[in-house]
Amino acid sequence: MIISRRALARAKLEKLKQGFSVYTEIEEIAQSIEKKLDTVDFPVHIDRTDLGCWFIPDTNTSDHKVE
Repeated sequence: MIISRRALARAKLEKLKQGFSVYTEIEEIAQSIEKKLDTVDFPVHIDRTDLGCWFIPDTNTSDHKVE
C-alpha cells in the first residue's frame, strides 16, 4: 500500500489541530507541515532531533516558530 506524503502531512496537521502531538521522521513531511503552519494561526512547539521532528500544540504562546 502506497501512502501519499502530502496526504500524510495533511492528516498529521489535522491531528495537531485536534490537540494531539505528531511525529515524523521524514524531512519532506516535516517541511510540508511547517509550510502549512505558516498559513494558519495555530501555536506549535517544534522539536527537531536527529531521528525526526515532533510538533506539539503550544497553548502558552502564539508563535509556532519555537525551536
